Amino acid sequence: MHHCLASAEHHSSKFSFDLYEICFLKLYVGGADVMMSEEQTVSLVDVLEEDEELEEEASAVLGGSDSEHCSYPQGYVKRQALYACNTCTPKGGEAAGVCLACSYKCHEGHDLFELYTKRNFRCDCGNKKFTDLQCKLYAEKEEVNSGNKYSHNFFGMYCTCNRPYPDPEEQVDDEMIQCVVCEDWLHGRHLGCVVLDCVEQQEMICESCMNQNPFLWTYAAHLAVPSARSADVQVKEENEGGEDKASTSIKDEEADGPSCKRSRQEPAEPDCKLRQLQDLVQKRVHSGAVFWPSAWRSKLCSCVTCQKTLEEAGLSFLLDESDTVLAYEHKGKTNEQRQQGHDPLMSALDHLNRVQQLEIIHEYNDMKTELKDFLQRFAAEGKVVTPDDIRQFFEQQQSRKSQRFNAGQFYCS
Repeated sequence: MHHCLASAEHHSSKFSFDLYEICFLKLYVGGADVMMSEEQTVSLVDVLEEDEELEEEASAVLGGSDSEHCSYPQGYVKRQALYACNTCTPKGGEAAGVCLACSYKCHEGHDLFELYTKRNFRCDCGNKKFTDLQCKLYAEKEEVNSGNKYSHNFFGMYCTCNRPYPDPEEQVDDEMIQCVVCEDWLHGRHLGCVVLDCVEQQEMICESCMNQNPFLWTYAAHLAVPSARSADVQVKEENEGGEDKASTSIKDEEADGPSCKRSRQEPAEPDCKLRQLQDLVQKRVHSGAVFWPSAWRSKLCSCVTCQKTLEEAGLSFLLDESDTVLAYEHKGKTNEQRQQGHDPLMSALDHLNRVQQLEIIHEYNDMKTELKDFLQRFAAEGKVVTPDDIRQFFEQQQSRKSQRFNAGQFYCS
């Protein structure tokens, strides 16, 4: 699934204020005493639904990970939300990643880099990479997790330009998109291709990963989303009468691709989809990142030879559709819905009259202002908002509400 790091701001330590507002509003209003009537209202529902998508995104990413227990005992987790602690493992030291629960329990108040999600990773919190910290949730860890893979993301750097996100020197508003192979985040302008508007259900493989695994170009020619840039380049080259780079590239791929080297030594399997695609010699310029449509993985060849090729390249996960971020987010949404059940706020709104609706809108606006001020302190200090902080905020809200209610009773008497 295609993902933009700009939208990933809504997921955990980089939550936008709007997301906190809607999530906390549901707790606040949903838990309050609300009088019911037979009259229904829709206007407040419309207001809340504007933020519903943000809440779903948060549930998708965080709901798929355990926020209470360290994930280390699970081994190398197929996919989970991860963080890197700049306080404990700063740049210049060894890269390390911690799970969602440890980011809350062990690294509260620390400078954390949000890594979104990564595959096949085991929590490092408290191992030998952390000289002055012991994991509070699961201390019995091995010294290192040799199966983990690290990148400059773990030091807060992204893309081929090796810049932080958000970048204080950034002059251009540009989304960042994650490669499904190396799992690095790249600026759209650094992908070497045109980023299409409708890519929400697509996955992206960067040019570097494509070139490291040349056989992927054969699949790209037949299965990937057509590249506007590649088409332009191809037309230009054909008009100039030069040799078609797309055709040349595919010939080179047939000479250099791992599975093709074997085919010279042994007969190709009769049902090998990759060999069938190579024989078609579909043209595509081997340049720029490649976007892949939904369910493209199901069309990859899974014959014995191709499975071995993918395994040797460390790409066996491409045959597993449950590896996708889309599948992970679906799991997160399902878990969140199972835990929450029916939304109490939305049920209450179905029975509010106009006066009650206006009263709640007034309460919402007041709480929105107070919540922004409350969260701004955490953002300024780079602290993670904990469940205790949330409870404290609503206790203060409830206390103020009680004081207003009691003052009104006294005045009326």
